[in-house]
Amino acid sequence: MDIKPFSIAIPDQEVEDLVARLHATRWPDDVVGDRSRGVPVSEARRLADHWADDFDWRAQEARLNGFPQFTTDVDGQTIHFVHVRSKEPDATPLLILHGYPSSFVESIGMIGPLVDPVAHGGRPEDAFHVVVPSLPGFGFSTPVPGPGWAIAESAAAFDAIMRALGYDRYGVHGGDIGAGVAEQLCIQAGERVIGSLVVTDPGAIATEYTPPTDHLTEAEQARLQGLKAARAEDFGYLGVQTTRPQSIAYGLTDSPVAQLTWIAEKFQEWTDPAKARLEDAVDLDQFLTLTSVYWFGKGGAGAANFLYEAAHAAAAWGQTHDRPQGFVAFGDEPLIRRILDPEGSLPYWNQHPFGGHFPAMEAPDHLVDDLRAFFAGLR
Repeated sequence: MDIKPFSIAIPDQEVEDLVARLHATRWPDDVVGDRSRGVPVSEARRLADHWADDFDWRAQEARLNGFPQFTTDVDGQTIHFVHVRSKEPDATPLLILHGYPSSFVESIGMIGPLVDPVAHGGRPEDAFHVVVPSLPGFGFSTPVPGPGWAIAESAAAFDAIMRALGYDRYGVHGGDIGAGVAEQLCIQAGERVIGSLVVTDPGAIATEYTPPTDHLTEAEQARLQGLKAARAEDFGYLGVQTTRPQSIAYGLTDSPVAQLTWIAEKFQEWTDPAKARLEDAVDLDQFLTLTSVYWFGKGGAGAANFLYEAAHAAAAWGQTHDRPQGFVAFGDEPLIRRILDPEGSLPYWNQHPFGGHFPAMEAPDHLVDDLRAFFAGLR
């Protein structure tokens, strides 16, 4: 496998074009002015103005380039990833897998504490060698050369990369799509995976992939149906991308405000509901860095096509494997454990009454502690 060093270097004209497009946005009318129909125009304008006038892409680009990055080719698909080795010789290799709408940018705040725990309140034995790829079509793992790249194919590519890096045994961690890829790695790579720690949130138990719920009480069943009804209002993004990804790709590729609001809607709806604004839940510059990576890499189209492929692939969620698995839930919802671990039999469970779908950005210190605790018994 030919692994090449990579550095982000967006040409000046692309940065200038982004700002010009933001300033030239043709804004729609706002029918209701609240979030019931998507991102309100007032919020969209505020975010777009900050992105155009106050956000420093070059500073964020330099920050990202402070982490060693690489690309390689797997079956014609470019895979971009961050790879940071710990100075601790017995560090545990850890593959961190993102979900939607995300990329490697989500996890950059955890890399330092994971790689150098002593400098961040941990012990030498808590150290990890960290590999953070972007899924095919996301981040700088673009463009997608053709159909066929979904969860199982991504898992095989990431396992090949880990072996090429010299990691014969490693841990995996992920949420959302990343949880599905982690599951596939446990199946495909078998004993090469020492364990899998998955993060989840209340939205995960209100989908078509919800595990059996026959054991729930009548009151719990009613609560679950309420969660599913609320979630159904949120599934428009998925319906479009899993049926007509090319149609939405034009807007996401041509309009930065379309790409911005497409991602912002999910951050507003899926982060901690106690946070009034997106920037109360996550760092605004990190959010805009993630959005900028989507824009410069044409990741909106790539992500849409990935979701289409995943929805039409033979492999499904919820398969069984024999690798040690733990769950970390973010969000104050008692049904999460009642559904995902009803017998209390998982080797590791922790639930935080705050946060949401993007814990690596919302509560990175807590997630680092969970990773240390889970893998401490598996080294």
